[in-house]
Amino acid sequence: MRVSLKGIENPIKKIDPILFCAVAVLSIISIITVLGSVDNFGKSKLVMQIAMTLLGMLFTVVIANIDYRFFIDKLYIIMFAVSVILMLLTLAFGSSGVSMETANRSWLKIPIINIAVQPSEFIKITFICSFSKHIDTVRERINKPLVLLGLLVHAGVIVGLILLTGDLGVALVYIGIILLMLFCAGLSAWYFVIGIAVIIVAFPFLWDFLKPYQQSRIIYGFQPELDPLGYGMQPLMSREAISQGGFFGKGFSEGGIYESLTASHTDFIFATVCEKFGFVGGFLTVAALVVLVVRCIYLGFRCRDNIGKLVCIGVAGIIMIQTAENLWMCLGLVPVIGITLPFVSCGGSSLLATYMLVGLAHSVIACERRFKLSIG
Repeated sequence: MRVSLKGIENPIKKIDPILFCAVAVLSIISIITVLGSVDNFGKSKLVMQIAMTLLGMLFTVVIANIDYRFFIDKLYIIMFAVSVILMLLTLAFGSSGVSMETANRSWLKIPIINIAVQPSEFIKITFICSFSKHIDTVRERINKPLVLLGLLVHAGVIVGLILLTGDLGVALVYIGIILLMLFCAGLSAWYFVIGIAVIIVAFPFLWDFLKPYQQSRIIYGFQPELDPLGYGMQPLMSREAISQGGFFGKGFSEGGIYESLTASHTDFIFATVCEKFGFVGGFLTVAALVVLVVRCIYLGFRCRDNIGKLVCIGVAGIIMIQTAENLWMCLGLVPVIGITLPFVSCGGSSLLATYMLVGLAHSVIACERRFKLSIG
């Protein structure tokens, strides 16, 4: 008995080649960097990075072959509810994975398998889906104050819960994608002007509510030279590591400043890449990230479906904002807030969630192609 395979579509065909190549370049750079730093980072980091990369690729293919419109249309309310529940659980039972000074409680340990995950990373996926659906539902009335208020409440619940866990870096990413999605959905520029004005007027009053260490991190974050042995030490070391790499870098397995740099495998991975592989390695990393963002935006604006467009914009926004925050932090231009470089930094939750986000963009692209073929 023969089984016909003519009706079975190759799942790999759902993968956009440009997005795939950009992600592949970043993944290769990441694994090579961690492999060359294994004596400093430890073998467990290398094993985790390879495992999460392979698992992430699998998730990308799986999600790319699912019709995003089905689970967004049917499950967007459940997605929002699950997001809130996960953040409440994180607040109640979460722990700090990085800094006790900020009382960060962004990590949640899964009891049965004894693995810690960062729920706010995975909630990026459910948030983009539910927020895209909400915007699409009210897109004709988005500039009405009460409608906008409803959208801000939707977004504010998630961002507020993340801020309560102490994860400022991730919260800023969410705020950025919220503003970007609202802007691309047609929200009047006057709302942005008014919002900026309110922030400028309120900042002096909000400053007094910050704790002394928070004020110091902001001041020395923008001017690390003022506190070279304290809050400014890490960004200054990162900047020095980047400059020491020169054009071609010190080499694959060569040591250097990165060995003494805190979080050189996560927040400051770009400094490690540049010290080892120089300007060439840094440029290739940034170029691949730019291609990834531009491709998502380009395909989003070509999408016939408004939800699909917003999903692609949201995915592009996360990668763009997270990249900007990380690179500026590594260059000592903004305060160190703890944020990973997409596809390059070590980290199970962040890496896996980013692969899943790109898988969501692949799903939008695949559905759009099927539509064009059906009418072509």
